[in-house]
Amino acid sequence: MKEKKIEQKDTGFKANLHISLLQISGYKKLYLNVENLRKVPYDSENEDHEEQLIELWNLLMPHENLKARISKQWCDIGFQGDDPKTDFRGMGLLGLVNLVYFSKHYTNEARQILSRSNHPKLGYSYAIVGINLTEMAYSLLKNGALKAHLYNMVPGLPQMEHFHQFYCYLVYEFDKFWFEEEPESIMHFNQYREKFHEKIKGLLLDCNVALTLQDTKKP
Repeated sequence: MKEKKIEQKDTGFKANLHISLLQISGYKKLYLNVENLRKVPYDSENEDHEEQLIELWNLLMPHENLKARISKQWCDIGFQGDDPKTDFRGMGLLGLVNLVYFSKHYTNEARQILSRSNHPKLGYSYAIVGINLTEMAYSLLKNGALKAHLYNMVPGLPQMEHFHQFYCYLVYEFDKFWFEEEPESIMHFNQYREKFHEKIKGLLLDCNVALTLQDTKKP
């Protein structure tokens, strides 16, 4: 303020500058935190990792017991094989944390989307697509595309919670998009994923953007 000869008495400018600097530095810190979580590989020997994985099953399949840790049942929630740990390779622990967050904070929506993903013609692998959307959210954060969204959402330091909330928005909106588009088969997934990606990037260009899902859980 001294450098630009701005009146020190202008408290409104001072407060806004303070918030802006917090947001700018906070965005960088958030990216580093997300990146650090992505770099953590899923470890089946880690009790915390295993507990989160079992929690995901229990949140999505409350009426069906998991018969064994290594089981074909995992395919029922959209993993590729009998051990989900192999599906987390690209996004590490971040992929699991996102899936659990959505299932915990939007349980009804998560179960509805899982049910829809089993559609005989338009079905897709729920967990695999969820991890794919983690990669989308991560790449948008990394290249700076989420700046306007986060600056509008958070008057200060953005937290991991805000990244998770954006992920939840992507999962919910992708499911709607997929059924509206009615792809001929899952073989065209990459084509429609890119179309959805372009749609989101377009929305994020608006300087007033704020892409959120309202939390439907009562406090």
